[in-house]
Amino acid sequence: MSKKIVVIGAGVAGLASAIRLQHEGYEVEIYEKEAIPGGKMHQIKKDGYTFDLGPSIVMMPQIYREVFELTGRDPDDYIPMKRLDPMYTAYFGTEEKEKFDVSSDLVKLMESLEGISDEDAKGFLSYLQDIYGRFIVAKDHFLQRPFRNALDFYNPFMIKQALKLKTFDSANHSIGKFVKDKRLQQMLSFQTLYIGVSPVNGPSLYTIIPMIELLYGVWFIEGGMYTMAKSMERLFLELGGKVHYNSPVEKILIEDKQAYGILLRDKEILADYVVCNADFPYAIKNLVQDTAAKGKYTDKKIDSMKYSCSCFIMYLGMDRKYEGVDQLHNFVFAEDLDKNLEDIFAGKLLDNPSYYLYMGSKMDQSMAPEGKDGLYLLVPVSDLSIADYEWTEETIQHYRTEVLNSLKQLKGFENVENEIVSETYMTPIDFKEKFNAYNGACFGLRPNLLQSNHFRPQAKAKNCENLYFAGSSTHPGAGVPIVLMSAKIATEELILDDRGVKA
Repeated sequence: MSKKIVVIGAGVAGLASAIRLQHEGYEVEIYEKEAIPGGKMHQIKKDGYTFDLGPSIVMMPQIYREVFELTGRDPDDYIPMKRLDPMYTAYFGTEEKEKFDVSSDLVKLMESLEGISDEDAKGFLSYLQDIYGRFIVAKDHFLQRPFRNALDFYNPFMIKQALKLKTFDSANHSIGKFVKDKRLQQMLSFQTLYIGVSPVNGPSLYTIIPMIELLYGVWFIEGGMYTMAKSMERLFLELGGKVHYNSPVEKILIEDKQAYGILLRDKEILADYVVCNADFPYAIKNLVQDTAAKGKYTDKKIDSMKYSCSCFIMYLGMDRKYEGVDQLHNFVFAEDLDKNLEDIFAGKLLDNPSYYLYMGSKMDQSMAPEGKDGLYLLVPVSDLSIADYEWTEETIQHYRTEVLNSLKQLKGFENVENEIVSETYMTPIDFKEKFNAYNGACFGLRPNLLQSNHFRPQAKAKNCENLYFAGSSTHPGAGVPIVLMSAKIATEELILDDRGVKA
């Protein structure tokens, strides 16, 4: 008889873990508090418009495809993708000359870089060489493996590899060694915000993110990112798995430091193993109620940890198409980006913030009514634990006004405020309440040096047998491809414990 595994949460890591385990012959059931799959890879449908709620940028497509390939499926039957070129547009001002289309085509990219300066073009190539070497070290020795105990990290070989990562430098400072143009520096460092950390003081290793974009491209999944969530659900069900929606878990059942199931509102569900995809800080504080099983992660410890930034997102249905806007992804930088970033992580209300504009209907007209577009506008903001302001209607209107006033300065959006026919918002409070994102932090625990690798919560619970964690607050970290890696690590750890062999 197959052993039973309960997965808490149908988020990205929960679905990916469930697929892997069901494929390995276990009997897997997912319990999800929402009515649809995906977690923050959710979807909003309103007034004929469709929006990805959270993640929107597809990088490292092979990691997405692997989830389907491992079961013998053709990923193109589930998540058909198109490569974007240019990948995005960066706006550094309102003039056309201050707008840059960023391509992963080396010929086009070099033309743009040489348009800035030959020195910076040369520096950019040096940056690529340097960061690619560090990426290989990270990929081979850190990102795809667990750290069960201290000696997995603290040994001569691993320390030597860790030194190669040059993690003590900040992203901004590291980029500044290679390129001098401020705009180019920002184009090669702002992507640390994809995982909720500032380039001002975030480890320089995270400049691998723009390198990954440039070398492996940025892609679009037909139907938007939510297609990935629905397709993983579809595959899991095809494999014989079961999903229970509208089923919030109240507690992980633990006795003698061993998990044996979960408690719903009205009944216990017994299992041989539990895989928890709920945000780790939330799960440890609320679902793991056995003090001994918490280990060092007491409530006080959880509250003292550092958290990633959150997001304020506007989902606007418009009564026209924006033919003059070429790209799916657009980044609009504040005049003083460094101050903007410092204010986010100092808990301040932002004036003139930087923001991200995503127009899914540019690539897939099914995401908006015929002849119209939907605008997804994201502002990185402080997490709830450090914000020195409350999220009131006044706060929402402040950010709405700031973003729309800025957007109106860009060519093609001059009358944008009068063209809105549908509005929806997500605030840090919404992320906290809807997705149990601790402190409303959209990317989980902040990946600073003391909360990364061996120092980050691991897949295998340290003080409780038969309990495993996956998701953005666990090793290796945040971002959809990395979260998919966390699912792989969690399932490999479980199978190693159960069968004594590495999957």
